[in-house]
Amino acid sequence: MQCQRYVRSFLKSTLTLAIAGALPLAAQAAETIRLSTYVNESDIRYQGFQKFAELAAAKSNGDLKVQIFPSATLHGWSEGVDAVQGGVSDISWIPADKRLPCYRVTSLYPVAINLEKQIELDSDYAALIEAEAGKADLIPLINSNYSYDQEWWFEEPVSDIGKLDGKLVRSIGPLVSMMIETWGGKPVFVAPKEVFQSAERGVVDGINMGVATYSSWKLWSVMPYMVNANMFYGNIIYMMNKDKFDDLSPANQKALKEAAVEAEAWLKPRYETWVDERVGNAVMANGGSAVSMSEDRTEALLEGIQAKWTPEVNGACGVPLADKIRTLFASHTD
Repeated sequence: MQCQRYVRSFLKSTLTLAIAGALPLAAQAAETIRLSTYVNESDIRYQGFQKFAELAAAKSNGDLKVQIFPSATLHGWSEGVDAVQGGVSDISWIPADKRLPCYRVTSLYPVAINLEKQIELDSDYAALIEAEAGKADLIPLINSNYSYDQEWWFEEPVSDIGKLDGKLVRSIGPLVSMMIETWGGKPVFVAPKEVFQSAERGVVDGINMGVATYSSWKLWSVMPYMVNANMFYGNIIYMMNKDKFDDLSPANQKALKEAAVEAEAWLKPRYETWVDERVGNAVMANGGSAVSMSEDRTEALLEGIQAKWTPEVNGACGVPLADKIRTLFASHTD
């Protein structure tokens, strides 16, 4: 009897182990992909990343699990390339990094863009940057276009940003710094999470930032006067570690890329509506204003900046690639 019980117990244990080893193969094969973003969970763009994760899981039949880390919890603003190359994150926003010289001077570019075909524009721009990204072991994956809302705010009303009169203005990169200096101001770099304290303590007199990020960090209460200038093409591309992407099966690579494009299209109208609502509500709540510059004044300011910026772009990209990028932007202007 003891022998029979031992045999039955042994067979049951063996069968259980066999089933446990055979059935969850799909679950064991799932690949966790860590996505790092500076946006917080109250930002509509966070929902866009959630949509991307949902689509990636569905399109890969559960093989891909995108884990989202908001509010720059994995790394700081300027550390995107190091974070992705070093494995801190698998997908991250990429700032104006010197290891990507052409992307550094064109991902934020002085031009008034017509956003009617924004998704196509972003895709074409990312394709032009892909070879440079590959040399840094990166691959462009998600376009985070902030052309729609990259604007200016001040502590006191300002009607013309071409006359900054010595104001200290928060800058996000070399182009914005050059703009601020050209218009008589002084650029100050401040990371997104530190902007509120800087504004509240008088470290800066003005801020250049996207409306979505500005609103998410509740900055309207400290700098309520907005100037809508419409003078940027902006695309902080979220890039992935190329080795990790290449290790995925062709089917899962396709699933990830399709999920990114579909998430962008899903987010675009929601993002624009959310931005519009935030501006209107914030102006009313904080007694501020949102002043739009005339198209003629914007064009005049851009003309001077573009002339100064052209040598930078030619040097960083090489003239052939620089011309392709400028031609692309020109095809999406009014």
